[in-house]
Amino acid sequence: MKAILKDFLTYAKMNTRSDATSQSIPTTPEQVELALLLKDQLIEMGVADVAYYEKNSFVIGRLPGNPEKTAIGFIAHVDTADFEAENIQPQIHENYDGKDVCLNKEKAIYMTTAEFPNLKDYIGETLITTDGTTLLGADDKAGIAEIIDALRILQTMDAHKRGDVWVAFGPDEEIGTGADRFDAADFPVAFAYTMDSGRVGHMEYETFNAARIDITIDGTSVHPGTAYGRLVNALKIAHQIDDALPAEEVPERTRGYEGFYLLHNLTGHIGRAEVSYIIRDHDHTLFEQRKANIVGIIDELNTAYGQERITYTLYDQYYNMGDLIKKDPRSIEAARAGMQAIGVTPIEAPFRGGTDGSKITYKGIPTPNLFVGGENFHGQYEFITVEAMEKARDLIVAIVEHVGQEDTTVS
Repeated sequence: MKAILKDFLTYAKMNTRSDATSQSIPTTPEQVELALLLKDQLIEMGVADVAYYEKNSFVIGRLPGNPEKTAIGFIAHVDTADFEAENIQPQIHENYDGKDVCLNKEKAIYMTTAEFPNLKDYIGETLITTDGTTLLGADDKAGIAEIIDALRILQTMDAHKRGDVWVAFGPDEEIGTGADRFDAADFPVAFAYTMDSGRVGHMEYETFNAARIDITIDGTSVHPGTAYGRLVNALKIAHQIDDALPAEEVPERTRGYEGFYLLHNLTGHIGRAEVSYIIRDHDHTLFEQRKANIVGIIDELNTAYGQERITYTLYDQYYNMGDLIKKDPRSIEAARAGMQAIGVTPIEAPFRGGTDGSKITYKGIPTPNLFVGGENFHGQYEFITVEAMEKARDLIVAIVEHVGQEDTTVS
């Protein structure tokens, strides 16, 4: 069995699902188990400066290179998404024939080409799927396996021709908190990449600017028989807020660079309601306007009701990393050159979300996001192929080689 496949299966079978309701670091102890396994694996491989940082649960290591050349890094996350992750049983389908895939005969669960026509792009490859009852965890266990296997290859090459290669494996990406505690001082690189995108070729270096607003509405609840002039329905006020927002500026009606408001949660009763929205836009000026718009709506309603019935907490979550990466495009250029070297056409589009790289970029390390090769993440129909993982691994190696060749500080 190829080392990259063996590693992936080992990682995938570990339940490292994160937990948004937990206050611990990381949010689940199983993530620590994988982190410590990776620490031991890096040490056994002879990687230098390997450390597990309890302050943030990141494992970091360095493959030494020429100190006069540019140091770069690669990052993947150990947690998996909010979907069943207990007793993961990956299924291996060698020389995939392009037909419907039986995931679980007993439960009659199939992944059909009618529903997932992209399966036909992988005919002849070694397909890895779930057993239909869990996710697979290619997001982001594939990224980890690809980085580890790339290190193996880089160890056989002339270290003088490249700079240091740093690697990091961290927690809680799926709930958006892991990178908050990432310490750039522990990762001294010029730029880095998260290995966390999907289909082969994908590269993201533009993300949303993101904010969330949590709104509390205090109504006045009285018996409906004596409600005249007295009852104030908090749920109705919540609807007033939503009705005042642009009807077309919602996720299901926007794409590309278009931003939106998303009513994320609404609970309550006549006397009290709680509402949350997420606010997204690629353009920072429009992002600030969106936040000001919803605050203005709240202020107007409070004025109309003659008192502060609506209170809120508004906070930014992350920013568009493209605003900074475009000022120092070396990471983008190196990724494009790496893809060209391995015969892959880059697929570049604004990412309608955020990545760990969104936050790490604003900590001073430009960090685009690169493909791992998987598809249908976060569910029972997730899959990846060995060949796609090898493409991602080869991209890592090609980027390292390109950056080393581009450096002119050493002859």
